[in-house]
Amino acid sequence: MRVTMVMDETTLSDVRSHAAEAVAVMDEETFRAFYERTARSVWAYLSRITGDRQLADDLLQEAYYRFYKLGARHEDERHRRNSLFCIATNLARDTIRHRRYAQTVALPDEDDHEVLRVENNEGTRAEGRTDLSRAMAHLDSRQRELLWLAYAQGASHNEIADTLGLKAQSIKTLLFRARKKLAGLLKGDARRG
Repeated sequence: MRVTMVMDETTLSDVRSHAAEAVAVMDEETFRAFYERTARSVWAYLSRITGDRQLADDLLQEAYYRFYKLGARHEDERHRRNSLFCIATNLARDTIRHRRYAQTVALPDEDDHEVLRVENNEGTRAEGRTDLSRAMAHLDSRQRELLWLAYAQGASHNEIADTLGLKAQSIKTLLFRARKKLAGLLKGDARRG
């Protein structure tokens, strides 16, 4: 007696297409809600890594435009955010690189930084924010990106690695070095780090 088995004719591409259908593409309303939830943090990130608030405004709009135009399917909110931060990071890097080669710009003196005006009881807190802003301006862009993603956004080492295109194993060391240099700058020793 001979037994013949009939295999289901489901292929790997069928499985992938069914999985892709399960992951929803963003419609306009979903995109608007996503924008409302994430725009502030993306703008703060861009502002911090570029050091230019007006440039951050422009890059924010471009990042969301590219994100929406891409029309990619995302598994969840975390995947969307990571994709958006990758786009924003690449835009900022390209802009910084372009500016570096396009023109020579003198670095501003410490006196040129915006001074925060506050009431008497808020003075020391504002001085701390100003000191941090000055110190962050002396870090290289990669260090600013690492610190901002880790401590302002609360991203994990794997998320930071994905966003910045680095190996996850190197994030701990890079963060340590960036923190060490920032601490040295805050203590007043700009050569440290």
